[in-house]
Amino acid sequence: MIATWSLRAALIAAGAALSLLAGCGSSTTASALTPTRVIAFGDAFSDVGQLGGKKYTVNDGSVNNWLNELTTLFGVTVAPVSAGGTGYARGLARVNTSTNAAGQPGTLSVTQQVDAFLASDKFGLNDLVFINGGMSDVVAEMNAVTAGTQTQAQMQTNVQKAGNDLANQVIRLVDSGANYVVVMGTYNLGQTPWATSLGQNAVLTTMSTKFNEAMLVPIVAMGKHVLYVDSTYYLNLISNPVSAPYYGLTNAVDPVCTSVDAGTGIGIGAGQVNSLLCTADTIVSGASIASYAFADRLHFTPVVQRLFGDYAYARVRARW
Repeated sequence: MIATWSLRAALIAAGAALSLLAGCGSSTTASALTPTRVIAFGDAFSDVGQLGGKKYTVNDGSVNNWLNELTTLFGVTVAPVSAGGTGYARGLARVNTSTNAAGQPGTLSVTQQVDAFLASDKFGLNDLVFINGGMSDVVAEMNAVTAGTQTQAQMQTNVQKAGNDLANQVIRLVDSGANYVVVMGTYNLGQTPWATSLGQNAVLTTMSTKFNEAMLVPIVAMGKHVLYVDSTYYLNLISNPVSAPYYGLTNAVDPVCTSVDAGTGIGIGAGQVNSLLCTADTIVSGASIASYAFADRLHFTPVVQRLFGDYAYARVRARW
């Protein structure tokens, strides 16, 4: 009975957090935010090209990352820190450990990305800050379950801890002077080709939800400075085979890329398609990139990236 009431309390609190943090406010010409800079922390979803300008999508020369789409709409740019910019997010990064989704050490965690920024810079009055995480943690924990080194119960505990750790970084950003912080957890990994290949759609949906709930509850009181953009809600619509056609997509099941990585690649094992290596020349024969939702088994195509960038831009403009 205690466990049941605890679960209900957590769900109610998460719902309250979502309502407050995602609530729309009015935006007028006089009060609309014009960002001086866009600063981003996170994983592959927000990586704007740390490794030689390549991104986790089809690298076809188009605007192919949602954050680049959003900054274009705002009339600013964001470049990776590897090129002297303020995009700290990097592929396979976990929230609070430098051992990445593929089990390799040395990838700056989201926490370490924030450390690096605060060690050399400070937030300006109109800086727009983005932070996301969770995908790499869910991937790493699922890998351990699949390998038989931990149980699903242990996975859930670890995923919830990672969600709470991301919330702590959101709080840290605001305490460090960030006035406008946009937060995203993980999108629903249970609706990816990876989940289907494992036969773990339900488990990965649950774990994605648990991460996001654990992230949302601690930041419920930070609505003045924090906006939650629900990537799960929007990307569920686009990547669902039933609703995808409304967005012009005819394939929300298979990756469009054929760029197999012999190494650990995107963290789901060796010999898997890695969209970081994908170009317009390494796609399924005869396929139209614009008709596919997924580039590889985890990451989205440019058209989905742009659609989400438009959605996130509208959410920010509606709020600030």
